[in-house]
Amino acid sequence: MSFDPKQAIVIEPKEPATATVIWLHGLGDSGAGFSPVVPMLGLPENHSIRFIFPHAPEQAVTINGGFVMRSWYDIKSMDLLDRADLEGVVASEQIVHQFIQSQLNEGIESNKIILAGFSQGGVMSLFTGLRYPKPLAGIMALSCYLPNGDALPEGVSEANKSTPMLQHHGEQDPVVPVSAGKMAYKALTEAGYQSKWQTFTMPHSVLPEQLVIIGDWIKQCLDD
Repeated sequence: MSFDPKQAIVIEPKEPATATVIWLHGLGDSGAGFSPVVPMLGLPENHSIRFIFPHAPEQAVTINGGFVMRSWYDIKSMDLLDRADLEGVVASEQIVHQFIQSQLNEGIESNKIILAGFSQGGVMSLFTGLRYPKPLAGIMALSCYLPNGDALPEGVSEANKSTPMLQHHGEQDPVVPVSAGKMAYKALTEAGYQSKWQTFTMPHSVLPEQLVIIGDWIKQCLDD
């Protein structure tokens, strides 16, 4: 999978950017799926946060009969301990790294960059953030799981041991059961990570009330 900076929707702030949120979409979606949420986050009008919504590469997905769609990695089965194709996860991690590097090249410090994601994108934000060798501003994981199921990935870095994390999940999620999110939360907190967990009465989706909470969390992460 090669890096193409044009494979993303970028929303620039009115002020010169001093921080960046890289927000990764779920299976079969694109960056366009979440790009409309920015005005719903309740950020100040004069904020200086650049939002990047990358498009995942197109590839065959096993659980969907091999149908080609945008996907950060292949999903081999519904088994939580063997759902994610780790080779594909690592390949997409490199794409996320290059989006991060593009921001570093523009003068944004790593501790002013938030990795965020929903479903598959949340898996990628967790996996990449836990292993990233520089401190990030925050890691957000919505309606997702750890690629190893009940364990942290190999090669975790101490750089983000104290980085704020936010985990949200729907109590009625038929795609990624809430137990998967709880499993990830348990693994993170038992390892000493600072994650906030919250559930909502919803399926595999995002609610307007969530976006307000997310906006407040983003502001806290970038104000510290």
